[in-house]
Amino acid sequence: MSNTTIKAMTVGPFQENTFFLKRGDSDEVIVIDPGDEAARLIDRIDGDHWKPVAIVNTHAHLDHIGAVQAIKERYDIPFYLHPDDEPLLEAGPEQARMFGLPPSPVPAVDHSLRDGVSLDLAGFTIKVMLAPGHSPGSVVLHVEDHLIAGDVLFQGSIGRTDLPGGDYEVMMNTLRSVILPLPDETHVHPGHGSGTTIGVERRSNPFLIPLSGS
Repeated sequence: MSNTTIKAMTVGPFQENTFFLKRGDSDEVIVIDPGDEAARLIDRIDGDHWKPVAIVNTHAHLDHIGAVQAIKERYDIPFYLHPDDEPLLEAGPEQARMFGLPPSPVPAVDHSLRDGVSLDLAGFTIKVMLAPGHSPGSVVLHVEDHLIAGDVLFQGSIGRTDLPGGDYEVMMNTLRSVILPLPDETHVHPGHGSGTTIGVERRSNPFLIPLSGS
């Protein structure tokens, strides 16, 4: 039986899900998409006596990057991002101003994510799958029977494609070629909202139903 533990905290005005990935018998944790409210996230990490080993981001929109620098500095850990989203990362302060929010420091990327590469972190082997459409360098993270989906797939919906770097046709191809081939029992952990499974979305998501037979 898997002892994978994925804990979520919902942070910031966009109600973004930050995830902590760890083995049940280990204090090492991977921080995924620390989007905002760094103090709350740090309180959780320290309160549970976790030892962060890395920050891995699915993409670099404003609501997913706001706490990266603070956590990176606090624990002296590396930051992973796909290079195609680095322009979005650099534009983080501009994104914040567009929404009338205070800008966050722009963190340096320590390691580039690549499609098909596996990350060996905190006792996990995490497969990185490039999944563009919401942003050029969006990735999903596949570990065992879990998919950390960023803003690619939600319960009953998909990520927006009208933001900078978004492309609807590219998103449809991602859903067809990356998401739908996954097993029905795969647990999906989206960047916003509640969790779901690939099987549920294959049968009920209005964006996926037309693609399922293609």
